This record gives sequence, C-alpha cells and structure tokens, in this order.
Amino acid sequence: MSDLEKIKSCLAGGNGPELLQEAFTHRSYAVEHGLAYDNQRLEFLGDAVIETILSEHLFKLCPESPEGLLTQMRSALVCESALARLARRFDLGSQLRIGNGEAEIGGSRRESTLADLFEAVIGALFLGAGFDVCRSLLLEVFSEEFPRPRELLLELNPKGKLQELSQHCWNRTPSYRVFQQTGPQHAPEYIVEVVLKNWTAYGSGKNRKTAEFEAARTLYDHLERSGIKTS
Repeated sequence: MSDLEKIKSCLAGGNGPELLQEAFTHRSYAVEHGLAYDNQRLEFLGDAVIETILSEHLFKLCPESPEGLLTQMRSALVCESALARLARRFDLGSQLRIGNGEAEIGGSRRESTLADLFEAVIGALFLGAGFDVCRSLLLEVFSEEFPRPRELLLELNPKGKLQELSQHCWNRTPSYRVFQQTGPQHAPEYIVEVVLKNWTAYGSGKNRKTAEFEAARTLYDHLERSGIKTS
C-alpha cells in the first residue's frame, strides 16, 4: 500500500472523504467553481498539529539540546522545502484540485502549494482519524526522510544558519522586514530584506517565510565568500 493509499484508508469512513476532498481543494479551484470551501482552514490546523508532534519528537530525540536549538531544528523540519518534499513522497500534487490559471503555470508543482497541501492533508487526517494516527504517520515519514534534524538545519534552514553565525561572531541576531509585496491577493509575491551589521540582502518568494529564507541564504553565502568564518 502506498503512502497516499494509507491516508485514504484512514479517512475512508465517517466524514473522512469530505475532509480529504476539502484538503485537496486549492483556493483557485474554489473561486473558479464557486465553492464555499478550500483547504486553507485545514492547512492552518495541520500546521499546528505538525508542530506539536515534532516538538515532542525533538524534545525526546535530543535531550541535550537547548530550547533555541530545538526551535531551529523544528523550523527546519516544517519549512516549505521539507514539507514539499513530503508532499511529493505522498504524491499529493496529483490529487490537488486547482484552478485552470494556476494549473497552466504549474501551480500544483510549486513548493509553497505542495507544503500547504501537506499541512491541509494532515489537518484532515487529524479531524478524521485522530491525533494518534497523525503522530504515528508523521514520526514514520519524518524519521525516514530526515533522520538527523541537526544536519537538516544547515541544509533547509538558512535563517538558522545565519542566526547561529551572527550570535557566535557578533552576539546579535539579523533583522527581517517585508521590503515589497506585489501581485494579486491570492498569489502575492514578497520581497524581504535582511540586515546584519553593515550587510543587507534580499530574497523573494510566494510567502514571507520563503522570502526570508532566500534572503538569509543570500547573505550567508555572501559572508562565506567574504571570508567570514561560517563553520
């Protein structure tokens, strides 16, 4: 049985099928078809469920890690790239109901869309099958895909990398602000500025979190090339 079939099996009874249909309904599809629902509410719920389960997981997995490092590792595990990777593992994009305009520009393959979709499916699973089922599934897939969270921090969370460097070298943290926001309400584009001492860098993305990550990655890479000790 595939990972996706496992989820469908868990949601086969009660209101599970309706929850799963809601989870697979992108806002653009709901607007085009005049639906009164989309997957954004389930996304909100799934985000909280994932963070709760991973907080407990990391607390037990890393008993010597301080609160700050646990927070950074959790952020790496729930960042857009990590959740999109899990969505691809479950082949969730193939089930997504998406508007024609979004489909034409490859919206079902976009990292932010896939990450949001994974959160929505977990929200549906939580409501339809319960917390224990969610916990079992998430711990299985996170342990298989990301067995060493601290190493993942360096790979997937450039904000964490930049903050560690900044605190180590200068005992301060970088600051972020939205420099510009463009595009329609349903598909905004963010440009974020990060400032650290005398350095400034910019990043863009479909949401603020992604833009902040890209800004941090750009500045970290610049500092590394400039000879600042980054390891």
